[in-house]
Order: sequence, then structure tokens, then C-alpha cells
Amino acid sequence: MNTPLTGPVRYRVVHETQYSYQSLVTLSQQVLHLAPRSFAFQHTEHQQLSVEPGAEHSSDGLDYFGNHTRHITITEPHRQLLVRAESTVALSPRPQLGQIHTSQTWESLAQQLQQVRTPTMLEASRYLYDSPHIQCGSELARYARSSYSPGRPHLDAALALTQRIFDEFEFDDQATEISTPLSEVLKGRRGVCQDFAQLMIGCLRSLGLPARYVSGYILTQPPPGQPRLIGADASHAWVSVFCPRLGWVDFDPTNRCLVQAEHISLGWGRDFSDVTPLRGVVLGGGGQELSVSVTVIPASEELIAG
Repeated sequence: MNTPLTGPVRYRVVHETQYSYQSLVTLSQQVLHLAPRSFAFQHTEHQQLSVEPGAEHSSDGLDYFGNHTRHITITEPHRQLLVRAESTVALSPRPQLGQIHTSQTWESLAQQLQQVRTPTMLEASRYLYDSPHIQCGSELARYARSSYSPGRPHLDAALALTQRIFDEFEFDDQATEISTPLSEVLKGRRGVCQDFAQLMIGCLRSLGLPARYVSGYILTQPPPGQPRLIGADASHAWVSVFCPRLGWVDFDPTNRCLVQAEHISLGWGRDFSDVTPLRGVVLGGGGQELSVSVTVIPASEELIAG
């Protein structure tokens, strides 16, 4: 999953979230991060959001990090909540491998961030510090230094760290929860994309380097000879690393790659808590079950129900 783009490529994304409640919900207030953002390498051509039951109040806005949000209030009593987001995005070519090997050394960048106060540097500096799910420390710095050797180009080291996390950690969706601390992820060497992204971010911040958490989707390939199926994909997370010359460059430790043509960005923040797709409070409900279905396909293909 590391194919460079030679021109724009378009994708369709369908993201469905359904909550089933044990008892009646009489009030639901939610904040949604489900609209892909537009930036240098991505343009959102179409976005539509539907909610069942319908919202009595709904307002769109931007959060602190510039991500699109929708705040909804549902007063109709219900036992199920269904949120469906449909988007079409166009991706443009990103920085490629040849460019990252010529970045400045990581030590010079860390020093520059402490001395230079340009708007770009100040914006990057917001991603230098601890956040709710990422606590920096010597243990993470020590793990990072195996890749961040003295005098090594920053982005070259970031790619090496990306590859090490892939090689040394095992994907296991039963090993962690949202609240699992990075110290346990590092010790157990198991987790999911969210864990691997936050682990890499913690390593970089522990060296004095800015890194942000990106929430989005990734195109997956069906088995040979099989069609793409509706709902067969999932939300994804990866890491964006700051470089003054190239801007923000994205790396995916779950898939051992420099992000290129198959990642669609929803939004970014300090960690998962800043870009949760759906978050809110309900009155009533009791126990609940959550079901999430994601479909990502090239815009030229048709959806096939499975």
C-alpha cells in the first residue's frame, strides 16, 4: 500500500455507525467528526450526512484543529441511532521517498523549534506536548533513538521508526482498549492502528519533535478474483510528521509505509480523543451495542452488497 500518485485519484467513502440501546433513549447529543477535510493533498468534492432518527437541532462548525464538526440534538425517543456519512474525495500526489531522505537532521529541527517563533513553527509546536492519550517520557525516547541516531535526516528516521513498529509489534484487536496506556503497548508489543499511531507520536514528541494523529480511512484490496464488499473496510489512524521544507508528511506504522495514494484523511489532532468520529451523551439507553461499517472504493467502481 505505497503506490505514488502521478495525478489525482478519486474515492467514495461510506461510513455507517449504529448504536442499539437496551432501553429507550429520550435525549441524545452528539459531536460528529465525519466530514473529510480538504488540504494540499486532498479535496472533498461531496459530503452528505444523515441521522436516524432525525435531529431536532443541527449545527456545523470547525474545532480547534480546523476539523469539520457537526453538533446534533435528538429529542425523539429511540432505541437505535444510525449515522451515515457519504463522501467523495480526490487525492493529489504527496512527497515521495526521494524527498524525505534530504530533510534536515532531527536534532537541528528540535533546536529550531525552541528558537524560531514563526506562525508555521508555532502551529507545529501545539503537537509537541503530552495529550490525554499520549504521555511523553524517557522510555519512549529510548525506543525512538534506535531509529533517530545522531545526525540522521528527520524524515528518514521517521520512516525507519515506522518500519520498526510494523516489524516489532503485532496487530491484535483484543490486546488493548482506548484507555490502554502507551507504556503497556510498548511492553506488550501488540495493539491496533490507533495504538501504533499514538506510540509513534509519543516517541517523536519525547525527542522534542512535533507529530499529530490523523484519523481517516484506507483502501483495502479484496481477495484475488473477489469483488469489493460493502462494509468490509474500517476506520484507520496514522501519523503526520512536521518538516519545515515539505510541511506535514504522513507515515503509517500499521502498514509500514509512507502515505501515498490510498489514505483518506478525516481530520487530525493531538491524539484519538480530538478526532473521535462520534462522541456524545444520551439520557436513558441502559446497555448499548455498537456496529460500524466502512466502505472505501475507487470512484469508478460500483458498490457490491455482501
